[in-house]
Amino acid sequence: MRITVGDRAVDFPQGTVWKDVAERFQGEYPREILLAKVGPRLYELHKRCPERDMEAEFITAGDKIGNMTYRRSAILMMLKAFFNVCEGVEGFDVIVEYSIGGGIYCHLKGDLSVTPELLDTVKETMRGYSERKLPIMKHSVPTDEAIRFFRRVGMHSKEHLFRYRMTSRVNLYSLGNFEDYFYGFMVMDCGYIRLFDLLPYNGGFVLLLPTETCPDALPPFRPMEKLFSVQKSSTDWAERVGIANIGMLNDMIVQGETDHLILMQEAIFEKTVGDIAAEISAQDRKAVLIAGPSSSGKTSFSKRLAIQLQALGKKPHPISVDNYFINRALAPRDENGSYDFESIGSVDLPTFNRDMAALLRGESVELPRYNFFTGEREYKGDFRKLSRDDILVIEGIHCLNPLMSESLPEEAKFRVYISALTQLNIDEHNRIPSTDARLIRRMVRDNRTRGYSAEDTISMWKNVRRGEERNIFPYQERADVMVNSAMLYELPVLKIFAEPILFQIKETSPSWQEAKRLLKFLDYMLPISPEFIPQNSIVREFIGGSCLDVG
Repeated sequence: MRITVGDRAVDFPQGTVWKDVAERFQGEYPREILLAKVGPRLYELHKRCPERDMEAEFITAGDKIGNMTYRRSAILMMLKAFFNVCEGVEGFDVIVEYSIGGGIYCHLKGDLSVTPELLDTVKETMRGYSERKLPIMKHSVPTDEAIRFFRRVGMHSKEHLFRYRMTSRVNLYSLGNFEDYFYGFMVMDCGYIRLFDLLPYNGGFVLLLPTETCPDALPPFRPMEKLFSVQKSSTDWAERVGIANIGMLNDMIVQGETDHLILMQEAIFEKTVGDIAAEISAQDRKAVLIAGPSSSGKTSFSKRLAIQLQALGKKPHPISVDNYFINRALAPRDENGSYDFESIGSVDLPTFNRDMAALLRGESVELPRYNFFTGEREYKGDFRKLSRDDILVIEGIHCLNPLMSESLPEEAKFRVYISALTQLNIDEHNRIPSTDARLIRRMVRDNRTRGYSAEDTISMWKNVRRGEERNIFPYQERADVMVNSAMLYELPVLKIFAEPILFQIKETSPSWQEAKRLLKFLDYMLPISPEFIPQNSIVREFIGGSCLDVG
């Protein structure tokens, strides 16, 4: 059979595995090959090649799928090392939690504390696996057998998870005598996993791994105390109400308790918004600056905050930074020559600062409205003047950037950072990235309000994420308060809207692999009907039916 990669074709005998093919073409790739790809389909390197002539390409850690494969494999290697080092500790487990400061935060269960000495021992064990190229083995077992296995070894979140799976078989991965489940591909052996570190942090530890944008080195760990605090409090609350993972959430759905969950989650979010409004009022702040990444629920939050401020006798004035875009013809462009509306250079900072400062001085100001059809700013007699109890509620992705409000007095500002920080995991070792939850939110909203297909949203998501990394995340720790807008119940609701549009993506599309991954992820959870979701919920901003003016 003949395999063609780029302009080069090589003949291989029948029964060749992809590892042998990768070795022949490795010189044409700047990084180590992790997976093979034929058309839309991916192959782990231990798999045999299809017995036919074909065109192929290879995936490295510089690709999104390759980086996820590296990280997933590294987590498996880390778990194996911990369970080997901590063998015999009663109730021991490693809980893989959430991204923080460029790494993945984890903590230990059982009668054991995280110490530098323990982490050093685990790291040395991991290096040993890497140097020996310990093979990662994959095998398929019946689902009921997997359930019994996970019950026997005490991985009860996986036992719960597979109780609701309709597939007849499950793929398990093993390293020596350690066996676990992961959704997604793995590298062939631990020899591929050479870059990693473990750092103690806040009672647990951070696993540092290469990123897609920097696959050849470990990123520096950047402690983010405020972000960690809001993420931890959300996760702790989820555990207290008995929904630490998808299996527990499915249990609640089956028991018919979702209406109670929705009311409980919305009540605690309303209290959060009310507490923030009370703090703003008590400190007599006049300019509330709200920032957050795409699909974080900034618009709904700002509306609900305004209502809470009104309830305290204040008069909020909503201000959208988008209305201060410079005319499109003058907008900056990215490296591809496209308009870069995510850049702070797309905002008319002098005019914005002049207008906001004038309003705070009690002057009358005519506010602009940006016409997204013509790409120009317009003035149509919208004059504002603040009285003693009036407050500016300003919303925009750059609101925590010092340049955005450099002309406003510091004592007038109150900064809010909002994001959907998923507090739910698939199980103890498979986390749900917050970026996935936000992508699904945006996909559903874009389809409903703009007529975009899921394929459209997925194709632009990389640029959106790049803009967030540059323009939002570097400033998030400047916030006076952080808000988590993720709802425990939202993914089973979004599933109802997301699955049909994801299934529309064809195998020939560049977005098919991502659609397939998201569909598999959504398949873990049972659906929740949206009928009990309040009309002022942040979730309504994405699925529709909001009583707030959120589009």
